[in-house]
Amino acid sequence: MTLLNRLNTLLDATTTPLVVSAHCDLPCGVYDPAQARIEAQSIKGCMEKYNASSDADFKVRATFIKEERADLVKHHLWVLWTDYFKVDHLKEYPNLHDLFWMATKSAGEAKKTNDVVVADRLLAEIDDIAEIFWATKK
Repeated sequence: MTLLNRLNTLLDATTTPLVVSAHCDLPCGVYDPAQARIEAQSIKGCMEKYNASSDADFKVRATFIKEERADLVKHHLWVLWTDYFKVDHLKEYPNLHDLFWMATKSAGEAKKTNDVVVADRLLAEIDDIAEIFWATKK
């Protein structure tokens, strides 16, 4: 069978569709709040290095990296929120939405400041999300 014939067979509207069921878009092994946490740790490190430096060029670089990492934190959290967590999780953990909202807000705030307290709060919020994540990934 040629590739074109195979493709036509796959696209043939008369074929019975295969029904599949999955908890998430990809095998669950690809989801992990550790990705967001690693980026948040980088944010904190950039803030600490920024605060300890008097080199203006270094501070610009630290700020740029910190802002990149904050966007990555948001990305990793959004992937967990939109792709991994499901309605059943929200029913079991009604504070889940607020946890994600607060963590993404903290990531945004981290872009505007070099206050390590913000980074520590972000790390704690990610840890709260991770606790629920691991409880649901049985």
